[in-house]
Amino acid sequence: MCVLSEEQDVKPRIAVLRRFDPGPKALIIAMVMLVLVVSALLPWAGDSAGWQVLAGQTDPELKVGLLPRLFAINSTIIGLGFGALALITRFWGAAFVAGLAGVVVTFEGMIAIWSRQTSGTEGPGVGLLLAVACMLVLAVQWMRIVWSRD
Repeated sequence: MCVLSEEQDVKPRIAVLRRFDPGPKALIIAMVMLVLVVSALLPWAGDSAGWQVLAGQTDPELKVGLLPRLFAINSTIIGLGFGALALITRFWGAAFVAGLAGVVVTFEGMIAIWSRQTSGTEGPGVGLLLAVACMLVLAVQWMRIVWSRD
């Protein structure tokens, strides 16, 4: 009886290390990650591209605040970094982090869009809008994978 209870204790600890099979969702996730990279080449604020916002090399006259830069950093780390990690390793825990953090980063992106609209300068660029849409799709796809776990 003692052996049986030890086996039951081991299962919850290993549950996070279980693997998942994304199936056709893997292709969708990979394509959206590619579009997220392309969105960094498009303008986010005025004439400044997303990679310039990420690197902090925007024109000071554009008054790009903290929120678009924070979104650029987090969308790169979560959308590309954790997304690639989850696709490569196929660990359920990595997919859970990518999905849950993707929801937070999507909300961050919506606030970044709002901050560009209320700053009194040029509004959000097409790249910022596309990046937020990509993060939304990634978050939904990762959460679908997480919820479909056996």
